[in-house]
Amino acid sequence: VGVRGRDIVVLGVEKKSVAKLQDERTVRKICALDDNVCMAFAGLTADARIVINRARVECQSHRLTVEDPVTVEYITRYIASLKQRYTQSNGRRPFGISALIVGFDFDGTPRLYQTDPSGTYHAWKANAIGRGAKSVREFLEKNYTDEAIETDDLTIKLVIKALLEVVQSGGKNIELAVMRRDQPLKILNPEEIEKYVAEIEKEKEENEKKKQKKAS
Repeated sequence: VGVRGRDIVVLGVEKKSVAKLQDERTVRKICALDDNVCMAFAGLTADARIVINRARVECQSHRLTVEDPVTVEYITRYIASLKQRYTQSNGRRPFGISALIVGFDFDGTPRLYQTDPSGTYHAWKANAIGRGAKSVREFLEKNYTDEAIETDDLTIKLVIKALLEVVQSGGKNIELAVMRRDQPLKILNPEEIEKYVAEIEKEKEENEKKKQKKAS
């Protein structure tokens, strides 16, 4: 799930349950492409690794050539073109990933783009990819408003609420990354996520009580 706020962009993914002895750190679906751009993906992890590495090289070469970081649209277009080439190449198969690409342009504008395996890309205010994307997108269509993204905390809560539509067992299966203007990507730790989940549960209970009072 990706949501574009006023001065923040938030990415949230459902964490796969890992084997007991596996290092959790090595199973990541969110990664930085440059200081001002990051990406979340759904699909084949090995395919994503190739796309991410190519995109990172392109970001660095753009910095060396132009002496400016890439815009979010530029790197999205690069990734989409790479995917599209693989749909037409002989003896190759398309990349099996969809991606949400978020970040800030140098004028400080937050951006959110989505690309699919065919190589198309679009700009969004909020979107979801992967398993359960349809129900999450329906939730976002109902609940994404200017008030819902008024502050950074409200934007983060909106992403968590959207993920809780499809994620079982609350906050421990959620991974969240936030990016603010002129600040590097920050991955929230489980304690911070649980704090937000607890606040959401509390708000839900209060709303239920209000409804019951009105009904009685």
